Amino acid sequence: MLVTDGTRARRSGLRELWDSSIGKKIAVAVSGAVLVGYVVLHMLGNLNSLYGPGGGDARVDEYAHWLRTFGEPLLPHGFVLWAVRVLLLVAVIVHITGVVQLRARSRAARGGHASRRIGRSFSSATTMVTGTLLLAFIVFHILQFTTLTIDVTPLSEGAVYANLYNAFQKWYFVLLYVLAVGSLGFHLRHGVWSAVQTLGLDSPERNQPLRRTAGALAVVIVVGFLLVPILFWTNALGEPATVTAALTGAIR
Repeated sequence: MLVTDGTRARRSGLRELWDSSIGKKIAVAVSGAVLVGYVVLHMLGNLNSLYGPGGGDARVDEYAHWLRTFGEPLLPHGFVLWAVRVLLLVAVIVHITGVVQLRARSRAARGGHASRRIGRSFSSATTMVTGTLLLAFIVFHILQFTTLTIDVTPLSEGAVYANLYNAFQKWYFVLLYVLAVGSLGFHLRHGVWSAVQTLGLDSPERNQPLRRTAGALAVVIVVGFLLVPILFWTNALGEPATVTAALTGAIR
């Protein structure tokens, strides 16, 4: 009975925290931190493409294979990758729900009138727009390179380098990714700074360096992500080997 009461108390405490505005802000900040961490790791993984086709054994293909076999034989094939995906899905749901509910509360407190805060940065003023664009882009990105559903260009399972090369020979895909990554940069700049404030890490003497750090992180991530489509489009990264060779290390 004590265990049951304790469990109920913890659930009640978490519910009360979530129902409060500060609790939602903390949840948004923490879930955002999880997503930022993933974005950094994803960018670093993508940069494996810069090693080139590798004679049909591209390093980025090997990296993708490693992601799916990580933890074997102790863990099932793809277990860690799916665990990360579930964590990211939860983080995205918490983040979006918290932001939408906080915005609704703020609007209700103003009697339904839109906010007109003076001195807001561009990244702050457009955070809802960039967030919406990023959500749409994430869905598109998954359909294109994860499920291979959007197959305007030749796509093959496991042939990551060839898939990227073929996609980014099309100027409209390059432009789409440039716009999406630009939105990511603005969203990150504001989001990281907001998270710092929410978690109480800001102070008058640290605010300027923290703002610069948030801006620098956004720039690094934008440049890191844009290198891949631009270098493929300009043919600075070589053409992949034949499809057969590219699939040598394919993930089955």
